[in-house]
Amino acid sequence: MKLKNVIILVLIMVTLFSTTQIFSAPQKEVETIKVGAILAVTGGASFLGAPESKTLEMLVEQINNKGGVNGKKIELIIKDSQANPENAISFAKQLIEEDKVIAIIGPSTSGESLKIKDICEENQTILLSCAAAEAIVDPVASYVFKTPQKDSYAAMKIFETMNKMGISKIGIVVGNTGFGNGGKAQLEKYAPDYGITIVISEVYESSATDLTSVLTKLNNAGIEAVVNWSIVPAQSIIPKNMKQLGMKQPLFQSHGFGNIKYVEAAGDAAEGIIFPCGRLLVADVLPDSHPQKALLVSYKTSYESKFNEDASTFGGHAYDALIILEEAIKKAKSTDKAKVRAAIETLTGVVGTGGIFNFSATDHNGLDINSFEMLTVENGKFVVFSQ
Repeated sequence: MKLKNVIILVLIMVTLFSTTQIFSAPQKEVETIKVGAILAVTGGASFLGAPESKTLEMLVEQINNKGGVNGKKIELIIKDSQANPENAISFAKQLIEEDKVIAIIGPSTSGESLKIKDICEENQTILLSCAAAEAIVDPVASYVFKTPQKDSYAAMKIFETMNKMGISKIGIVVGNTGFGNGGKAQLEKYAPDYGITIVISEVYESSATDLTSVLTKLNNAGIEAVVNWSIVPAQSIIPKNMKQLGMKQPLFQSHGFGNIKYVEAAGDAAEGIIFPCGRLLVADVLPDSHPQKALLVSYKTSYESKFNEDASTFGGHAYDALIILEEAIKKAKSTDKAKVRAAIETLTGVVGTGGIFNFSATDHNGLDINSFEMLTVENGKFVVFSQ
C-alpha cells in the first residue's frame, strides 16, 4: 500500500512539474530573417569592408526599428574575412550550413566573390556581392547578383573621357587580383572601339609597396595617360610614385577609387586623378530633381553623423545589397530563398546609391553605363570632372 501511495505521489509531482514548465516556459521568439555578410572589416582591404559593415549595421537597425520586413526582424551575421579567399569560403559554408541564412551580402573583393560564387549557387543561397568584377555575374548564375557597376562600363567611361581629351596612346597597370585582372580584360577588349592603343600593359603584385620600376617602363614607352586598376595599397602608391618620377601624364583609376581615404593616403599626389564612380560622392551638387538625390543625401547624412567619417562608395554597395534584398522579400511575400531569388530578377526602378537598378533573368547587376559619373580630385576633395 505504501509503495502504491509513493508511486501516485511521484506521478502527481511529475505532472505538476511538467505543467509548471509548460506555463513558465518563455514564449517562442518571433522568427527572424537571417542575413549573412562576409566583409573585409579588417586587414588590407578594410577601406572597403569597414564602411560596408557599418552601413549594414546601421541599415538593419533602421529597418528593424520600423518593424522589420513583412513583420520579421532582420538578424545580421557579419564575418570578417580580412579579404582572404580561404576565409570567405569557410564563412560561406558556415553561414549556409549552420546559420541557415537566406542570403549573403559581400564579399568585399572580387577574388573572394568569385571563390564563393559556385558555393552559393550549389546551395541555392542568394549572393549579393559588393565587389565589382564583371565575372561575378557573367556568366549569370541563378542565385548570384552584385551591386557595383560593371567593369566594362567603367572602361568605356574612361575611354569616352580620353576621346574628349584627345588621348589615344596609354599604358595600363593592374594589380594581380580578381578585380585587377578583370579590369585588364575589359580595358583590352574595348580600347579598339574607342581608337585607344594600349602601348604597354603591366601586372604587379597587389602587396607591392613601391611601383617605381613599373611606372618607369610606362614613362619610357611614350604614353599619353596611365590607367591603374587595383585596390589597396596601389591606388595611393601609383600617384605618389608618378609624382616622384616627375610623370605629367593624367592618371585614370578604376571605380575602386571611391573612398576619400585613398586620397588622404596619396596626399598631394592624388590631385587631378580621374575615375568613374557612382554619384554618392557628389550627392550634394546633384540637382534636387535627380532621382537618386534624396536617397544619397539621406544615406550620406545618416552614415556621417553616426560614424563621424565620410561615406564611401563601398558602404553604398552594401546599402544597395540590403535594400534590394528587402524589396525582393516584400515582393515575394516570403523568405523562401527560391521565391526571393526569383523576385530579385523582376525588380525594376529600385533607387540605390549606385544607380537605378533594373534586374532581369539575364542581368544580375541591373545598372547601365549612366550609373557612372566621371570624378576627379581637387583640393583633396572629390568633384565632378569636366574637360
